[in-house]
Amino acid sequence: MSLNSSYLPKSILALRTYSLQNFWSDLLAGVTVGLVALPLAMAFGIASGVTPQAGLYTAVVAGFVISAFGGSRTQIGGPTGAFVVIVAGILARFGMSGLALVTFMAGIFLVLMGVTGLGSAVRYIPRMVVVGFTNGIAILIASTQIKDFFGLRTGAVPSEFIERMRLLAAKAGTVNPAALGVGVATLAILLLLPKLTRRVPASIVAVVVCTAASVVWHLPVETIGTKFGGIPQGFPPFAFPSFHAEQILPLIPSAFTVAMLAALESLLSAVVADGMTGDRHNPNVELTAQGLANIASPLFGGIPATGAIARTATNIRAGARSPISGMIHALTLLAILLLAAPLASYIPLATLAAVLFVVSYNMGQWREIGEIFHLDFTAISVWVVTFALTVFADLTVAVAVGISLAALLYIHRVAETTTVAPLTDEYIRDGLPHVLQGRIIPPYVSLLHIHGPFLFGTTEKLVEVTANLDAFEKVVILRLRNMTAIDATGLHALATLSRRLRDSGRGLVLCGMRTQPARLLKGTRFVDQLGEENLQPSIQAALDRARAIHDAQ
Repeated sequence: MSLNSSYLPKSILALRTYSLQNFWSDLLAGVTVGLVALPLAMAFGIASGVTPQAGLYTAVVAGFVISAFGGSRTQIGGPTGAFVVIVAGILARFGMSGLALVTFMAGIFLVLMGVTGLGSAVRYIPRMVVVGFTNGIAILIASTQIKDFFGLRTGAVPSEFIERMRLLAAKAGTVNPAALGVGVATLAILLLLPKLTRRVPASIVAVVVCTAASVVWHLPVETIGTKFGGIPQGFPPFAFPSFHAEQILPLIPSAFTVAMLAALESLLSAVVADGMTGDRHNPNVELTAQGLANIASPLFGGIPATGAIARTATNIRAGARSPISGMIHALTLLAILLLAAPLASYIPLATLAAVLFVVSYNMGQWREIGEIFHLDFTAISVWVVTFALTVFADLTVAVAVGISLAALLYIHRVAETTTVAPLTDEYIRDGLPHVLQGRIIPPYVSLLHIHGPFLFGTTEKLVEVTANLDAFEKVVILRLRNMTAIDATGLHALATLSRRLRDSGRGLVLCGMRTQPARLLKGTRFVDQLGEENLQPSIQAALDRARAIHDAQ
């Protein structure tokens, strides 16, 4: 990327080679993902404690800004589950004016991160912390939807998890069979339809079918109309929020948390998009766009926004070629607001609750918990503490404590793997099998090596070096002789590289692992994915394995 283009949004860069065929692809993808985003935007608004139209306004305004000014070709922005818990907490304590101020300040933080290049600081959040608060958020989102899914008559539901669950358990006898039936039917469509076809968005089919059924059969269920009075028809209303200066200092920690969550989720989503498209996002331009979107969102009655991984993946699978598809997605939602908003009042809340059940399950990263339990006690403790604080305390506290614990773990890991010892004949003999000098490297082999601890904060270097897999031969040997330590983030990076190489028709062989990395990798799903035969003790053994892979092709 040239110096001039390094500051330009992808929407501008895409126009250099844009064609009519690209536009038709973007149009189809944009309309498709717009329909997918419709129930999600309303559901996230309701779950956050605001109105369903606030979620729609966020998807329209922030979604358009993120696509127009962002650093990813296919990123879709809007309200996401990551913000549900913290938005609900801010709303309960400070009201809509406090939420608007937090969103606005978070936008400023994101712009500063983007223009100063500090967006790279996001990579210093370790995997255990990310998984811990993602698991916790998923549990919290699901718990907030139990009332609507079962149609319980509870009155106001407490914001604290334990009190909420206690109240829901006490009111279990007030289940509304009609609401439960609608919720179960929605879940069935959401889970079964994708197994039959992915051409039609399951969420739209579920919403249309279950809404129609509740109207035709006059089911006694709570709807958007009965609870919120429907959704206003028209453009998102512009109004400058009434900020209160005395709220600024108390809300800075919450604004910082929103900014970090937005940065983290948007960059994770952009990385996923890169892996699906072969493109490479510009993180600083992306964070600047995220900041502009969060500054604009509260001006139109919206809530915090970020990149949405599921909607971005849907956009790509639907054939998106450029950020134009993301702008069309926002315009599709705007057209629904202008032309069909009154119809949304008939949507049952049990249907939206079922949609969020599926979202919370998909965002939970539950499979990674098993991987974490293969790590040592200190790494597991970081996940446990982050998860527990997210569920039982506060997300801001959970992230701060989790990062602090991870920093201590980083220091512990480096100290544990740093050695000072005499240089003996035995040490020299042990190193001979790992020496490259004098060995013949076949033309079908590419060599990589990692030098030093491969912990959170350093894994991006592997992503940068392997961005263009076409530059590598059919077998990649990764020498780990000088990799002194690894953690869950490093393990995740190796697993991602292995998957990318396999998808490109290439093989990966690891060789020369030291004691701590070998102990950490033992018994993990990554070893099963890679294959024990592709873990070799020395460079010569790795070359022999590479020859076997080449001969078998």
